[in-house]
Amino acid sequence: MTTIVSQKPEDVEQPGGPRPEQAPVKTNRLRRILSARETGVFIALLIMGIFLSFASPTFLSVRNLLNIGRQVSLLGIMATGMTFVLISKEIDLSIGSIYAFIGLNVGILLTKGQNLWLAILIGLVIGAIIGFINGWLSTYGQLPSFIVTLGMLNVVRGAALLITNGQPVTINEAFGIPKNVIDQFYFLGQGQLFNLIPMQLVFFIFVAIFGYILLSKTVFGFKVYAVGGNEKAARVSGINSKNIKIMAFMLLGILAGLSGILSLAFLPSGQAGRTGVGLELDVIAATIIGGASLAGGEGTMLGTVIGVFIIGVLRNGLVLLGISPFWQTTIIGLVIILAVGIDKWTRGRRFA
Repeated sequence: MTTIVSQKPEDVEQPGGPRPEQAPVKTNRLRRILSARETGVFIALLIMGIFLSFASPTFLSVRNLLNIGRQVSLLGIMATGMTFVLISKEIDLSIGSIYAFIGLNVGILLTKGQNLWLAILIGLVIGAIIGFINGWLSTYGQLPSFIVTLGMLNVVRGAALLITNGQPVTINEAFGIPKNVIDQFYFLGQGQLFNLIPMQLVFFIFVAIFGYILLSKTVFGFKVYAVGGNEKAARVSGINSKNIKIMAFMLLGILAGLSGILSLAFLPSGQAGRTGVGLELDVIAATIIGGASLAGGEGTMLGTVIGVFIIGVLRNGLVLLGISPFWQTTIIGLVIILAVGIDKWTRGRRFA
């Protein structure tokens, strides 16, 4: 007697590949990966790297790659903070001035005999205070953040000029700073971890990881996206959008101050009229290239890191290829315009 065992259609192995219902799932997943803004930016970075590896034999050397990492570190630290501000649908143009003001103030404190770590802490607190003022005026003061931070750019830069009287601030033993303090301070900007990895890059890695966790894994990060995506809906759901934005500005102020301190530790001399001038444009460009939207509600920390490295690799490649510094400035400006244009056009297509 023959026993017939009935089989469900899904139990029968489909020849030639997965079951039909699995194909759309994998297709949709692949489509999401390919349509992600970070994927396109990463491919652009990869193409740049391949081109430069053929155009310059020194590009892929360990020394040059670590040099790129060091060069983009301060930009990346500030771009981490800018990501939070842009996602919350605001903007900060004063970071170049904060960068200079905090670095120079820490330098002055050291020349006055202040403890190194206390001086750094004071500098970071000042950065947070400036960020708080920017955030408060942009939210409770109901002023556009573009105007507020544009004005603060000049206020803070002017304050730096007044405090230093327009003179350079230099960190060396001639000002009576103990040698051990100078060595510790220099190590923050010039030192190498394991005699290989620049300390500035180490700081950037830690800040980027911290920014990723804060943005993607915490309630604060969720609220930043909610406020930037739809502030009215966020308020209705019980989120204090104004306080969230203020905290984003404060975080950016702290990170801009940290970058200024590390900059002075690397090149232990700075001048209020020059340090950090125009830096805000590079920071905003790197963040937007990485996928953060000027319209708010969009952006990732991974995208920001890739955007920062695109700016760094571009600058490094132009130098290796012997391109005139004047053309370098022009090309970076064109990249900024292109980045904003891509953000605008792709956003228009997504919501059409």
